[in-house]
Amino acid sequence: MGELGDFPAPAAVRALTIERGGVLIPPASRAPDPLGEPLARALDGDQDAFGEVWRLVHPALLRYLRVRERDSAEDIAAETWLHVVRDLHRFTGGPAEFRAWIFTLGRHRAIDAGRARAARPSTPTADVIDIGTAPSAEAAALERVDTEAAVRLVATLPPHQAEMVMLRVVAGLSVAEVAAIVDKKPGTVAVNVHRALKKLARTHEGRTTRGVSR
Repeated sequence: MGELGDFPAPAAVRALTIERGGVLIPPASRAPDPLGEPLARALDGDQDAFGEVWRLVHPALLRYLRVRERDSAEDIAAETWLHVVRDLHRFTGGPAEFRAWIFTLGRHRAIDAGRARAARPSTPTADVIDIGTAPSAEAAALERVDTEAAVRLVATLPPHQAEMVMLRVVAGLSVAEVAAIVDKKPGTVAVNVHRALKKLARTHEGRTTRGVSR
């Protein structure tokens, strides 16, 4: 697997990108985006194709939200997909634009959830969206076991860096796209991601040396 920001990501972080086919690979050497074909069919009204889009994008979205709003990540993801279902007919663009759109929606929902929690510590949760393509409970549990340590590792970063790493590495968004979402200059994003990955590498190496894998 390739590098990001001229610095190799720790294995624990690279593991988060498996369902994207390895987003750390430089753009010139990437295979065609697996989201492209089902997204095009979904935009034409194919409900089965929308299920494929969900399967490809949802895991990364949920992992990103677990770093931002851990206790309510699933509810926020459900609200995000409800928004997508409602406004998909208005969307124009390809896979990159779709990912930027849905992660922007998710971020806005997470910010709203944080504000609501601060104002009202106990609030009703959103209805979980069911589009008939959710993975089995066993598969979901296995995924949590495989990725929980990596999510926790990223969550040790300062919040602004953790968010940038999740958007850049897990979501596979470009530096420019991440910059637009978090309202920072591209250079600021690149520097922060580089520093964050360097810090994660040191942390992961230290834990490995001490025999701590989780």
